[in-house]
Amino acid sequence: MTRHFLWLAVLLASPLLAAEPLSLNEARRLAENHAPQIAASRAQEAAAREMAVAAGQLPDPVLKLGVNNVPVAGEMAWSLVQEGMTMRQVGLMQEFTRGDKRQARADKASREGDLARISQRQILADTRRDATLAWLDVAYQESMRSLLEQQVAELRLQQQAAEAAFRASRGEQADVFANRLGIERAQDQLAQMQRDIAMARSRLARWIGDAAERPLDAPPPIAALDWQPQNLSEDAGEHPTLATQQGMVAVAEADARVARENRKPDIAVELMYGFRGPSYANMVSLNVSMPLPWDRANRQDRELGAKLAQLDEARARKDDMQRAYLSELRGNLAVLQNSRERLQRYDEVLIPLSRQQTEAALTAYRAGSGSLPRVLEARRMAVDAQMERQRIALEAARTWAQLNFLNPQEDQSSSALGAQP
Repeated sequence: MTRHFLWLAVLLASPLLAAEPLSLNEARRLAENHAPQIAASRAQEAAAREMAVAAGQLPDPVLKLGVNNVPVAGEMAWSLVQEGMTMRQVGLMQEFTRGDKRQARADKASREGDLARISQRQILADTRRDATLAWLDVAYQESMRSLLEQQVAELRLQQQAAEAAFRASRGEQADVFANRLGIERAQDQLAQMQRDIAMARSRLARWIGDAAERPLDAPPPIAALDWQPQNLSEDAGEHPTLATQQGMVAVAEADARVARENRKPDIAVELMYGFRGPSYANMVSLNVSMPLPWDRANRQDRELGAKLAQLDEARARKDDMQRAYLSELRGNLAVLQNSRERLQRYDEVLIPLSRQQTEAALTAYRAGSGSLPRVLEARRMAVDAQMERQRIALEAARTWAQLNFLNPQEDQSSSALGAQP
């Protein structure tokens, strides 16, 4: 019997567990755990590390088997032992790639592995940022929807009062229609907000899957940035976006070194042993070969020139990216500071004033010296002020997310949260 009660309790509690609010930190962890791009980048890094080891080795030796000088006519035709010049040969050839060239190729593969490692940090940063942005969009838009729902509820109560006043000949029919028009406008805004929330949840589902359908926890307080803005210029090179550009420069430098080493030919040594007929002595041959760069100016030098030009391109792109990136960061810092100042103004001045205006208009209407349209206008302005405050808070939270997730480490836990804007 006890077991049945336990099963019943689990069944009754399961909907509640399924509806547990989704916090920002949990959404971020889900996004990190379900990011196939990170796994792909790790595989890319592993491949580059393996290639770095392989590139540093000598080429495999080449086994050679052959038959030389076989007669095709006469009494000894196709005989392998009667003709003194006929030999069955077995040989081994080894190309001795110079150590500097092998090291250059290994360094290039190693730099590609470093670049893949940096890409993991970039993907991790993008994943955390985009999942956070999607979660914030849903959370703040749902808070704005709550404001609209409160406005609709108040307008419905006001509608009942207006209709009662009109039936008692204490109000005008125009007030009834004005209030009803306000309800319909608020309902239209609410429908538009529902559309925006659905779209925001679909963006969140891209990162966390079905968990995006869960109700969200309240927006958490937004902490200070994980890095110090005063050290922006010094720390910028550590951010994955710029570190990726520096990694590309390193790969281009290694590629140019490989091209420079390719200008110098390698030597191949071949040892052959020839088996002759019983009446003849066996023979040994030793051959040394190397390519002749007779047109180096149009081949090897051109290849080196192309790699050096690509290196110049990589360096120029890095410098341009650094300027654009620093400019964008400074702009976002200015936006964040401005949003915080505006939020303070709304909290301390604009919202209290809109509430006082609404109360004054409502008091005048109840006393018979004010009109219902003035009350509705005051209510609309108060709700607009609160909605605008939420939009600014969302802008501040989005800017904070853009700035905060710039230089994550793979083992970095979710950022601590502090004071909410």
